[in-house]
Amino acid sequence: MDKSLSGWANGFIGVLIFSGSLPATRAAVADFDPLFLTAARASIAGLLAIALLLVLRQKRPERRDLVSFGIVALGVVVGFPLLSALALKHVTSAHSVVFIGLLPLATAIFGAARGGERPRWAFWLFSCAGSALIAGFALTQGGDVSPIGDLLMFAAVVAGGLGYAEGAMLSRRLGGWQVICWALALSLPITAALTLYLAPPSFSEAGPSAWIGLFYVSLFSMLIGFAFWYRGLAQGGIAAVGQLQLLQPFFALTLAAAFLHESISWPMIVVSGAVGLCVAGARHFAT
Repeated sequence: MDKSLSGWANGFIGVLIFSGSLPATRAAVADFDPLFLTAARASIAGLLAIALLLVLRQKRPERRDLVSFGIVALGVVVGFPLLSALALKHVTSAHSVVFIGLLPLATAIFGAARGGERPRWAFWLFSCAGSALIAGFALTQGGDVSPIGDLLMFAAVVAGGLGYAEGAMLSRRLGGWQVICWALALSLPITAALTLYLAPPSFSEAGPSAWIGLFYVSLFSMLIGFAFWYRGLAQGGIAAVGQLQLLQPFFALTLAAAFLHESISWPMIVVSGAVGLCVAGARHFAT
């Protein structure tokens, strides 16, 4: 398969997996504290990551890569999961998922800053237009909109974009699943200690949906999804393949309605569709 096409295929699978992250997190934070959830999901994924690295006898990262792994860990192991979990205490997953439309722009900006990519000016025009639509939607909506929740989601997007771009750069040399596994493994001493410290006295009040949500974000959102996503970004280009993230709101809104019975307003659908058109244009001019 052509490397570029393979990149788009891997990126699409990654986005499809990530689409369940916010609905699953929303279900989990109903019974788990966001701080505990962030630490627990990283710890569970970290244990699995270490097992994979040992069984498949992967070479240890070089010292020059440790700073980059630290950025990946701060961005996607801690930053995005924690900030989005805190945000979902204030807003519904159906509302917060629209902010995912900012991720392609954030990823492209960090891809240009950290990865040396230089998309054409029309790319930035389309990407900024999509971001402006999302920002306008967030500012004009009422009801369940929370300024704190929106601010936390915006911060999560920045952290996620940085972690995506940095991880994609490492994946060009080390491989997609290896990068996320090493980031999780290197973070495990801290995340495991926090998990034990933040663990509630009893788990008896946690319902099945919360446990399913924890399982999903630990295995799929934190590990499997990144294996495909980083490989896709490395193969097809950070800015170009990053635009696939605009498919995520469509998938996630559907999941939120189907499993969490959250209402989806027409403005959400219209904004998601309009932003999707902007990102289609951005993808065309990404290279």
